[in-house]
Amino acid sequence: MAVAVRVLLVIAVVVVVVLALFWAFQRRLIYLPDTAPVPAAARVLPGAEDVRLHTTDGLELGGWFVRPPGEAPATVLVANGNGGSRTGRAPLAAKLAEAGLAVLLFDYRGYGGNPGDPSEDGLALDVRAAHRFLVEDRRVPPGRIIFYGESLGCAVVTGLARDHPPAGLVLRSPFVDLASVGAELYPYLPVRLLLRDRFPVRDDVARLRVPTVVVLGDRDSVVPPGQSREVAAAASARLVELPGADHNDPVLVEGPQVVDAVTALIPGATG
Repeated sequence: MAVAVRVLLVIAVVVVVVLALFWAFQRRLIYLPDTAPVPAAARVLPGAEDVRLHTTDGLELGGWFVRPPGEAPATVLVANGNGGSRTGRAPLAAKLAEAGLAVLLFDYRGYGGNPGDPSEDGLALDVRAAHRFLVEDRRVPPGRIIFYGESLGCAVVTGLARDHPPAGLVLRSPFVDLASVGAELYPYLPVRLLLRDRFPVRDDVARLRVPTVVVLGDRDSVVPPGQSREVAAAASARLVELPGADHNDPVLVEGPQVVDAVTALIPGATG
């Protein structure tokens, strides 16, 4: 009996330690930034401009503003996923600029050489700084801004859209909420009880009245395609499914279907 009690105590201690470690280090599992400073914009995207964004809690964030050859009918605010930096989104920005759109790429706090540590509240402040830059500094009418969210960025732009409705919303590989993805990755942990950051995409889009397109790959190994379909249903969105595409495949990162999803939301566009 004493041995059995000791075994149970050891198991209990191990469980408590594992849960405590998950609680303490969970944001290191959620946010996977490339922390190195990024190159100058023009070295990556010819004609692009380095810009600085200022958050209401005192951080200065780096961004790239990309102009098309002619006058842009709309500007795309791109909210990145949880990994890398804005350099990885340069191919998308180049394709959107080729399609005649202006584009703002930026990095969240803690990414791309920016100060600070990422969190749900922090990313909300960061994307608001990006929106404020477009509206106040570049004088882009709010009704001419399209929000583009990639994976975790879907949560970031849907949160922004609650307060600042855009011309349209493109959600690439959205999840229902962060806990739903976490439960897939860590099925033996009580993820919903432990998560600090929630990112409730489905609940947010259900309250919006914004033209929305959801793009997903039906072989996505990071965000289950069923979750993206659930978000599309909640948003009454047009759904674009790319057969055979995984989460970071080029066709989902910069493919023509992704560009078409954005251009279809240009105010006045048809088709």
